[in-house]
Order: sequence, then C-alpha cells, then structure tokens
Amino acid sequence: VQLQASGGGLVQAGGSLRLSCAASGDTIGGYAMGWFRQAPGKEREFVATISWGGTYTAYAVSVQGRFTITRDNAKNTVYLQMSSLKPEDTAVYYCAADQRFGLTRPKEYHLWGQGTQVTVSS
Repeated sequence: VQLQASGGGLVQAGGSLRLSCAASGDTIGGYAMGWFRQAPGKEREFVATISWGGTYTAYAVSVQGRFTITRDNAKNTVYLQMSSLKPEDTAVYYCAADQRFGLTRPKEYHLWGQGTQVTVSS
C-alpha cells in the first residue's frame, strides 16, 4: 500500500487543520494507522494511532484533547483533525501503517507516506 499525506499549511495559533492520508494499492482495512511528526532538528515522534476498524485510538500526551484521529475504510483514508494548534505543533506530519495496533515508535511501522508541512504561527 502507498500512503500520501495532505492537508498541511500555515495556520495561526488556536486554529485548526485537518490532515488526510490517502492510501492506494491496497485497502487499509487490514492496517492500524498512525500519525507522526518531525520538527526541524528533532526526532520523529508519535502523535496518534487508530485500530483497524477505528474502535480504538491512542494519542501522545502533548496532543490529547486537541487532535482526533479517524478513518474511513470505504474511502481508504485516515484523518487527523487538529484543533487549538500551538506553535510547537509545527512539524512535518507523516502517516504510517502496520498490521499491529498500539505502536508508538517510528521503527515499528513498516509503511510510510510522504509528509505534509504544518506551520503554526504565534
């Protein structure tokens, strides 16, 4: 499966953005999906993950209550709704897939999409 993230952009602090991760080549129904982000000079970090059917989710503490991960398997797409954005949310955001749920380390995911830049101005 190939993954393509989109929806990034420039937004003011307090604003919202919705990222999308569209899959092709295979259905995502058999994969747990994750979002990660990487700021300049920092390591890639976990943001959120969602189980195969969307029943279970998990979030990094830093985004809990502000970000929501969802998926639409019929559209082969995963979303990350980001609200109350802060300048420290500025990063390139990546989507990833793996057959196992609950993974939070980048090296555990074996499928990655290209990133989309999110910039939050103060």
